[in-house]
Amino acid sequence: MIFSVMVAILVCLIGYIYRSFKPPPPRICGVPNGPLVTSPRIKLDDGRYLAYRESGVDRANANYKIIVVHGFNSSKDIEFPIPKDLIEELGIYFLFYDRAGYGESDPHPSRTVKSEAYDIQELADKLEIGPKFYVLGISLGAYSVYSCLKYIPHRLAGAVLVVPFVNYWWTKVPQDKLSKALELMPKKDQWTFRVAHYVPWLLYWWLTQKLFPSSSMITGNNALCSDRDLVVIKKKMENPSPGMEKVRQQGDHECLHRDMIAGFATWEFDPTELENPFAEGEGSVHVWQGMEDRIIPYEINRYIAHKLPWIQYHEVLGYGHLLNAEEDKCKDIIKALLVN
Repeated sequence: MIFSVMVAILVCLIGYIYRSFKPPPPRICGVPNGPLVTSPRIKLDDGRYLAYRESGVDRANANYKIIVVHGFNSSKDIEFPIPKDLIEELGIYFLFYDRAGYGESDPHPSRTVKSEAYDIQELADKLEIGPKFYVLGISLGAYSVYSCLKYIPHRLAGAVLVVPFVNYWWTKVPQDKLSKALELMPKKDQWTFRVAHYVPWLLYWWLTQKLFPSSSMITGNNALCSDRDLVVIKKKMENPSPGMEKVRQQGDHECLHRDMIAGFATWEFDPTELENPFAEGEGSVHVWQGMEDRIIPYEINRYIAHKLPWIQYHEVLGYGHLLNAEEDKCKDIIKALLVN
């Protein structure tokens, strides 16, 4: 009798552990009982769908075509405010898209840093925006831009990384710099990044368990926000962007968790090993870093820019991580890329 009870308890315990570690199935858009598809989408060669949003001048008549890559916990409905008169004066076409698992784009269980570049390339080709285009990546979305610089540099007319993501396990950046930068983060975030890097199969459990605090960014803790960031957040809460409620509708694991796993994985290359895609001066690469940013360590991005002098590095005093929400700075970013 006692043996049978113990076996039953053990079976229940194993079942509980298995369910705790196993992510739920995604709620894929457009399938029965899944979220509705309300945005235009293109079908990739592997069968997945990417949702997109166009703005600016008409694609066919544009002088400049910019693909904007959103960051963590965001979507194609991200704000990147540019004055309308500047858009029309320069003839700018913007293409925003939901990265895999976000918004209305299908999940990609095997997504990697490398796959991000080919998603962008295929999106551009399906929409026939031309042989060359600009890419602009924000925060965690900047790893997609690094991927483009590595794997499809021949397709780029220029590139911008705004408050770009840092992987604390890059192989060519000095480890002491990376370790010091990581130590500046709250302990719970340090552990989350380590789990994403070393034991990614455990990340779903780590981010859903209630025993220990896990992630400032997912829980909405504003401790890492600068004073200027907090002002931006307050304005967004008072006037929420339409569509942003759909960011995580297919499941946190399919967007947030897989995004962290891909970003903090061991990369096939290190940013400091990248080659200048515009050696003849026909384009440019820019990094914009807010000096009050408490989420992205400026020391690492400054080091990368020092190692790659062909990157035009801009440190912005008084601004934090939400640099892309400020119209004056977005205007500067676009003018530096296209005009200067």
